[in-house]
Amino acid sequence: MQDLMKLRDEIDIIDDQIVRLFEQRMVVSGQVAAYKRSVGKPVLDKEREKIKIEKVVSKTSNEFNSKAVESLFSQIMAISRMYQYQNLASERTDLEGFFEAEMKITPDTRVVYAGVPGAYAEAAMVEYFGTEIDGYNVETFKDAMEEVHNGKADYAVLPIENSSTGSVNDVYDLLSSYDNHIVGETMVKVEHALLGLPGSRIEDIHTVFSHPQGLMQCSRFLDGKREWQQVSLQNTAASAKRVVDDGDLGQAAIASRQAAKNYGLVVLKESLNDLKNNSTRFVVISHKKTFHEKADTISICFETLHESGSLYSVLSHFIFNGLNMTRIESRPVKGKPWQYRFFVDFNGNLKEQAVKNALHGIQSETESFRILGNYKGVEPVC
Repeated sequence: MQDLMKLRDEIDIIDDQIVRLFEQRMVVSGQVAAYKRSVGKPVLDKEREKIKIEKVVSKTSNEFNSKAVESLFSQIMAISRMYQYQNLASERTDLEGFFEAEMKITPDTRVVYAGVPGAYAEAAMVEYFGTEIDGYNVETFKDAMEEVHNGKADYAVLPIENSSTGSVNDVYDLLSSYDNHIVGETMVKVEHALLGLPGSRIEDIHTVFSHPQGLMQCSRFLDGKREWQQVSLQNTAASAKRVVDDGDLGQAAIASRQAAKNYGLVVLKESLNDLKNNSTRFVVISHKKTFHEKADTISICFETLHESGSLYSVLSHFIFNGLNMTRIESRPVKGKPWQYRFFVDFNGNLKEQAVKNALHGIQSETESFRILGNYKGVEPVC
């Protein structure tokens, strides 16, 4: 035991030296940041870091220490970069042209959603904007994005995530393809019902229509109806309309009770959801780069360098700036096999210095980077 205590005392002495030397190194890093600021040189110098790591690794005595020193100095240099980013970001005020503004809703405000009347997207639009607006519908998510991008609509309301079936990948892809921005979000509770024509019975059904996620969200119920043909359509309300248009007593739709009222259908069975607290998150899209003073959620997307540790390096900016990351999604990049675009949500406001520090660092260490929006987040519907 006495020998162990002596060894621990020796480690404490070494650790004290490491801390002292680390702080000396950070002072010099600050001087490096000042120099780079004066000459306009970027913080990240990959070639310099590669040479530095090779040099320190060459001084180790065995293979284990070589890998350990490589990892250690990679972290030290990452920390040094973040310190330099903080120094440089303190002078940056432009965040890709975003500006603070109040959202003004009037009867002339044009809001578009994808689907037909009775869709959950219509309910989301009413939940966020109320009824005193000029709301209308288009067929697809892409159509809605186009309406906003071309100035025909002030806002679009699009589903982006369901609590039971996950992300709406098409909307994530559209967010990266269009120069539109998230300015708000809302949650709508999803309560699916089986709808049929007046006079139809469950035992007569042979075909059921719904959105793909609607079918997935009711998989337990449908597992007991293996003989039914499941047909995916663009949304749940369109599925209700299809039943009406076809006029077949053997067809049914999985949609909302509101869709039943809109299209004159009857509810054959209620509460089909696998999860009773199922809800869908909708984002509000605008072409203007605005945010509210009370905005507390930021969405970004980026592509990382196609090399080991690149994602970790990017995400570490949240840790070092004390920011809480709430969501991360990935989507394949078209034309770049096995490369991915990442979508991240985190808590913060574009006016906060910690946010500026993190965004500056992430932008500097990614191949492509966009701020998708800064908006007021909402709690899930239970």
